Amino acid sequence: MWFTKRVTIFKRKDKSACTQITDLLKSEGFRGVRSGHYSVDTLSACGCGSKLDPRNFGEGGYIDRDVYYVDVKQEDEERAKILLASHGITPSVDNDVIGKYGRL
Repeated sequence: MWFTKRVTIFKRKDKSACTQITDLLKSEGFRGVRSGHYSVDTLSACGCGSKLDPRNFGEGGYIDRDVYYVDVKQEDEERAKILLASHGITPSVDNDVIGKYGRL
């Protein structure tokens, strides 16, 4: 239970799709679904100690730069993909989330 291998079925910069996939898997009774997000910014715009990013204070407000992911147990991977396909959702794993222009 604690030491089960997990497989990432979704990893992109798309919060709404991550929430939709997580809710669907949990409502269908999948146990051990893990989801979350992390920042891909290597350095903040103001330096390493700054908690305020001046890019977030524009007209559009906060800019969501996080990468969202959904992990399932390895034995549930195929079943999860079939369930998502039956609801018209194509889970995708973006292995280059920083992108061509995001590297230093």
